[in-house]
Amino acid sequence: MRAKITYFVLVAVLVVYFVLAGSRGYFLIREGTALTVTFGIAVLILPAIGIWFLWHTTQFARKADLLSAKLEAEGGLPVDELVRTPGGRIDRDSADEVFARRRAETEDTPDDWRSWFRLAIAYYDARDTPRARKAMQHAIALHDGK
Repeated sequence: MRAKITYFVLVAVLVVYFVLAGSRGYFLIREGTALTVTFGIAVLILPAIGIWFLWHTTQFARKADLLSAKLEAEGGLPVDELVRTPGGRIDRDSADEVFARRRAETEDTPDDWRSWFRLAIAYYDARDTPRARKAMQHAIALHDGK
């Protein structure tokens, strides 16, 4: 829940930034000189890229959350069996061991979105966020039939 609140606060801050930057770009374009029009267009490009990125990130998070809820309803969410340090960090060897099992499960059933979802969690626990994201994207694509 804390992560969701943080996410929505950051989204609100970004939207305010996009509006402010967009209005500055608009006012620069209204000035009408070649220099201000060029700068205005450049200023408008940044919020456009930001909005695109925010949209795709939000869709990814929403779809991953839906898969999580569906897997939880089926009783298929992975159990947290990771060893943690006294400070609460995940032990690297423990994460690697769980990851090896999840990878083997995914190799046995490569067309099952559930195994890819669990593999994504194992990647994340092993601190490999880019591969975790790719695995989750693959799980979403398999679930959606793509």
